[in-house]
Amino acid sequence: MTADTDTAKTRISDTIAENDVVLFMKGTKSMPQCGFSSRVAGVLNFMGVEYHDVNVLADEGVRQGIKEFSDWPTIPQLYVKGEFVGGCDIVTEMTLSGELDTLLADKGVSFDQAAAEKIREANA
Repeated sequence: MTADTDTAKTRISDTIAENDVVLFMKGTKSMPQCGFSSRVAGVLNFMGVEYHDVNVLADEGVRQGIKEFSDWPTIPQLYVKGEFVGGCDIVTEMTLSGELDTLLADKGVSFDQAAAEKIREANA
């Protein structure tokens, strides 16, 4: 493990600790640069969730470090109140099942319940 990796892991850990909801993604919430990142950002944006986005394309240390940090091989990665939630497939499934609503509510993160229901209706 290099000093760069240690530094990246410290930055990752600090970012997760300092923000209720963090999305490590390719691109930004306003300009996602991959379909999977776009889908998760789109869900969070539509549901009105306040979140911090981290563009892994802007920092190779973070791009590699987040995979080791979570022991999860793909990006995007969603964290809520310090807890790793998952990537695109898991967040999509949780959104459609209502589990994401429950998680956000249990963690005290505000979101638009009506928007969450619209997503489910559109995908029923």
